[in-house]
Amino acid sequence: MSAIQTPFDAYRDTVRPEWIDENGHMNVGYYGVVFDFATDAWFGHIALGREAKDRAGTSTFSLESHFTYQREVVEGETLRFTSQLLGFDEKRIHYFHRMWRERDGVLAATNELMSLHVSQETRRTAPMASTVLARLEEVKAAHDTLGPPLEAGRVIGLRSGSTTR
Repeated sequence: MSAIQTPFDAYRDTVRPEWIDENGHMNVGYYGVVFDFATDAWFGHIALGREAKDRAGTSTFSLESHFTYQREVVEGETLRFTSQLLGFDEKRIHYFHRMWRERDGVLAATNELMSLHVSQETRRTAPMASTVLARLEEVKAAHDTLGPPLEAGRVIGLRSGSTTR
């Protein structure tokens, strides 16, 4: 088996005209769309691609997702995505995507996710196959060398002493 990318770095996309809002940059809703495309590539890498899930009669559902918006992206911008495994158990996967502007290498956005492994038949949680868990173990060992992303685990709220009206 080839070396594991740390972080996984394979998905690219381009900001499409229909993703642009009245401010001239990518609309917030399309961040979810393009990060979902990055998740599809990531899942293929960790043995949970569409074909593997169809064969096993399983799928994944998103439990929670957090975004940070660092820099604007505009129409025609080429985007590069990296993905990092933060943790997993037999039914859940915690992972982190970064979106980079290809032209200048600037971090544009991040997306932290928790996904649940489910049976397509029962629509209930189901343990992942031993082969998937073994692959996750390999990837986790490699990705542990990266350290935790600064944006992971953030909580939204106002700082102490702030006033609201």
